[in-house]
Amino acid sequence: MDNSPTPAPDTAHAAPARPGDPSTGSAPGSGGSAGGASTTGRTTGGARRATARRQNTSDRQSTAGRRSASGRATAAGTLAQDHETTGPDDLTDTSDTSDTAGPATAGRRRRTVLLLLGLTAVTSATALVLGLLSWAPDPPEPARPLTVSEAERLAAVRVTNLRDLRAGVRVTAGTDAARLELVGWVDWSRSLLYLDVGGPGAGAERGLLQKSGPVLVIRPDPAAVPTPAAPPLMPPADRWRLHRLPPGAHLAPVLDLLLDLAADRPDPARTTPSGEARWIARDTAPAGPLDVIQAPLTTGTPTASTAPGTPGAATPAPDGQTRYWLDQDARLHKLVTRLPGAGPVTVVFNREDRPTLRPVDALGGRPGLPRALTDAEQRRLDRLPARLRAQGGATLTLTAPVGTDTNLRGAGWVSWTARTAYLAVADLGVPDRRTLLRRDTAGLARADLPAVAAGGGTAEAPARPPLPPPAGPWRVTRAGGDDLSVLVDAAVTAGSVGHRGAAVRIRDDVAAGRTVDVIEAGPAGARLRYWIDRGDGSLRRLESRTDVGAWAHLDLQPAVVPRLAANPRPANPRPATPRPAAPRPSAPRPGTR
Repeated sequence: MDNSPTPAPDTAHAAPARPGDPSTGSAPGSGGSAGGASTTGRTTGGARRATARRQNTSDRQSTAGRRSASGRATAAGTLAQDHETTGPDDLTDTSDTSDTAGPATAGRRRRTVLLLLGLTAVTSATALVLGLLSWAPDPPEPARPLTVSEAERLAAVRVTNLRDLRAGVRVTAGTDAARLELVGWVDWSRSLLYLDVGGPGAGAERGLLQKSGPVLVIRPDPAAVPTPAAPPLMPPADRWRLHRLPPGAHLAPVLDLLLDLAADRPDPARTTPSGEARWIARDTAPAGPLDVIQAPLTTGTPTASTAPGTPGAATPAPDGQTRYWLDQDARLHKLVTRLPGAGPVTVVFNREDRPTLRPVDALGGRPGLPRALTDAEQRRLDRLPARLRAQGGATLTLTAPVGTDTNLRGAGWVSWTARTAYLAVADLGVPDRRTLLRRDTAGLARADLPAVAAGGGTAEAPARPPLPPPAGPWRVTRAGGDDLSVLVDAAVTAGSVGHRGAAVRIRDDVAAGRTVDVIEAGPAGARLRYWIDRGDGSLRRLESRTDVGAWAHLDLQPAVVPRLAANPRPANPRPATPRPAAPRPSAPRPGTR
C-alpha cells in the first residue's frame, strides 16, 4: 500500500507500456531495481494525469467558446462544467431531497393551521349561541312622578316652540281608510301652517294647504299620489281657494292642535310636579337623549279621549294619555295623543327644518315691515290718479275669496278716462254660470247668463265678457256694499281721486315681472293696498281685505280698452210713491171764536 502524497495512477487512462518505448525510461530487457521502477512509474503516472487535466481544460474551453459563438449564455457553460466536476450521482441526491422533504413538511404545517382555525371558529360560535340563549335585557326603569326639572321643561314646551319660530312636521292621524298623512311646516310665530295633505282619508283636501289663524285655503290636487311629500317652499300662485272643512272632518282638530302648541308664557299648572304627569321612559334622537313624559294636553287644545271602545283604540299610548318626547332644552320632538273625531294622532317634529314660509296671496302674501313712506314713494302715490287717466285703461284679472263657499274669478277691462268697468265673473262652485258686471258713474248693473253666452272659458280662468254687452235681465243698483263691488269701485275711482287716510309702505314685491311698492292706504276698516310700479308709477294690483279675513285682488295690465257702453237704465222705472198729504188746519169761520 502506497502512503506517499503522490496520487495513485489513473488506471482508466494509462496506456500499457510498449517494449522499446523511450518514455518508459528503460530498455527492453533491462533489469532495474524495484525502487527505480516504482519511482519511474509514479513520475510517468503524474505526467499522464497532468496531460489529461490540460487536455480536459482545453476541451472545456473549446466547448465554452463554441457555445458562446452560437449565442448560448455563459451560465449554461458554467453549469456543464459543474456537472462534469460533481458527477451525476451528486445531482441525483440533491434533487431527491428537495422534492420529498420540503413539500411534505409544508403540507403538514398547512393542515395543522387549518385544524386550529376550525377549532377556533367552532368554539366562538358555541360561545355566541350560549350567550344569546342566556342573555336578558336590563329591566326598564319603572314609571315615576316628574322631578321639578322635568316639570319645568314640560311647562316650557309651548314657550320653546314660539321662541324657535317654526319646525318641520310629519303627522299621521286616524287609522285604516280614514287615515290622514300631513307633511310640511308649522310657523308658530305667525300662526301659519303649510302642509301637503295625503293618505286614504284626505278626500277633497288632498293637495296643498295653508292656514293662517281662522282662514284656511287649499289647492286641491285629486290626482296626487296618496303618500304626501314636503310642499315647495315657493307655493304655486294659482288655483288656491278659500275652504271650509265639513262638520266632523278629521283634519280640523289636527290643525288646531298644531297651532295651539305655542304660547308666550309657561303653563302655570305644570311648573310643579303633579300626579297627572309621569315620567315613562328614555329614548334617543339625533339631537341627544329624550325623556318620554305622559301628561294631559294643555288648556286650549282638544282633550285626549280615554273612553273605552272608541274607534281606532290601537294607539301608541294604550292608556289613552298624551305623551311628549322632550330633550334637555324643552324642545318637543314627538307627540302621541288621541283627539275626538280624529282618533290616534302621532306628530314628529324636525327641529332643524326651519325655512321661512311665504303665505299665498289669499292670505296676504309675504309679510313685511310697515313703515312711513319716503318722499319718492309719497310723490308716486299722490300722482297716481293723473298717471292712470293719462294711461287710459287696463285689463283686469280678478281673484276674490269672498266667502267660505264663494271663490270668484273674473276678467275684463277698466277705463279711467270714461270711469267705467266691465268684466265677467265666475264662481268656482257654479262653473257653468257667469255674472256680467258693469260699473259706471251711475252705479252697478249685473246680469246672470250661461257661461257660453257670457264669453266662455273655464271657471278658474273665465274669458272677457262679450262686446257689445248682451241684452238681458240687467239688475241696476245705485251702489254695492259687497266685497266685489267695493274692489271694483276702488279700481274705477283710483284714476279720479287720491287716497284717503294715512299711508304706510308694507313691503316690496314683484308683479308681472316688475318691482313694486306695496302701499296700504285708506280709512280704518276699509284700507286698500296699492301695488305701484317703481319704474313708471302705474298701478299693477289693487287688494282689499274681505269680510272672512282673506284678501281679494285685481291685477291690472296697461292696455288699449275698447269703448264701453254706459249701463242700461231700468226699462220700467219704479213709480214714485206719492207722499201722504199733511192735514190742513180748518179755517175758522168768520164771526166765530
